[in-house]
Amino acid sequence: MMGGLDRENIWKLISIVELLIAGTVIVLDLFIPTIIILGIIAISLLIRKEKLQTLGFRKNSSWLNMVITILVLVVVWTLLHLSIFMPVLNHLTGTTQDLSAFENLKGNFNQLLFFLVLTWTLAAFGEEIVYRGYLQKRIQGLFEDTRTGIILAVGISSLLFGLAHTEQGTIGVILTFLDAIFFSLIKIHYENNLWAAIIAHGASNTIGLLGFFFLGPVYGLW
Repeated sequence: MMGGLDRENIWKLISIVELLIAGTVIVLDLFIPTIIILGIIAISLLIRKEKLQTLGFRKNSSWLNMVITILVLVVVWTLLHLSIFMPVLNHLTGTTQDLSAFENLKGNFNQLLFFLVLTWTLAAFGEEIVYRGYLQKRIQGLFEDTRTGIILAVGISSLLFGLAHTEQGTIGVILTFLDAIFFSLIKIHYENNLWAAIIAHGASNTIGLLGFFFLGPVYGLW
């Protein structure tokens, strides 16, 4: 019995160390944090003898219905960003989100393709594995998957996700923090299915990229 408790505590200690390392990588913006943490995840799964599926990759009884529902929710979420969140933050801070990374995207089809590939690989797939998959699973594991654990997992992982986007300025950090909450809620709604968060993330970014391509950077509707 004692040996079992010891092993459980050891795994929790290892999880804490992993979280501290991952958090440090994100806050210090070392190299490309998502890539580094994907490496940490590979090691973590290896020592635990777990498969990638344990991070939340689940089957769904109706993929088409899930995808359509998520796309509708993402459109509504995007409109909330443009009509409420962005304008309010713009007026409160006297600044706008730093979208300079996309300033040359308007009308540039080759750049659009490049960003679309990047958004569905490193962003949607990679970041969701890191933030809504790995980080949330490790945090929840420390609290036996209780409601407190779920709240802390969503809150901490979302804060780190926001801090990973400091290049977009204060408004960018806040907006991506809100996006992380949104992606987390979608994942939870679909029985912690990480695919739901990946689809939501990729769709959200795709709408934004298409907007930049046709209109240029948009900082709100008013």
